[in-house]
Amino acid sequence: MKVTDLSQVTYRSKIESAKHYREIWEIVKDTVKNSIDEYRASMLLFLDDLPLHLGAYYPIGTNNIVLNRALIHVIETVTKNQSLVNAFVYNLLTHEYLHALGHTSEDEVHSLVCKISRDCFGDNHAVTQLAKENPWSLLKGLPLDQIEVPNRGMEVVKDFEVSPQRYII
Repeated sequence: MKVTDLSQVTYRSKIESAKHYREIWEIVKDTVKNSIDEYRASMLLFLDDLPLHLGAYYPIGTNNIVLNRALIHVIETVTKNQSLVNAFVYNLLTHEYLHALGHTSEDEVHSLVCKISRDCFGDNHAVTQLAKENPWSLLKGLPLDQIEVPNRGMEVVKDFEVSPQRYII
């Protein structure tokens, strides 16, 4: 599918104004669908305090993505820029969503995140720059191994994915 310039403007606006994980997630699903025509519903997001070299992970065979809450806090503190935080979270969620779609090779997933970002945000947007460089480029020079990470326990993000399907009980 071809993403139009108007779509890029819309995606840029949405990612810059997103306030919640759910909003970024909707952008992730939409951009993946529009760029590579793949989709999966019923995902759950968990936040956990993980080592800072790990952004997120997808336990194979589940519908769960676990995002590193401590790393997001560090990014928020270092950048003080919600647009960059959103671009960072978008990259992490897109990466794990592609794993959930069955792409297991890290090289393939990295290439796909770059393609989707370029298609949907354009070459010069922060989302694409982080995809090409590495999301950790925001933390260049920061001694991550010296930052103590609290362990607050895993939590589920409520209303992460709103299903359009209604269930009869």
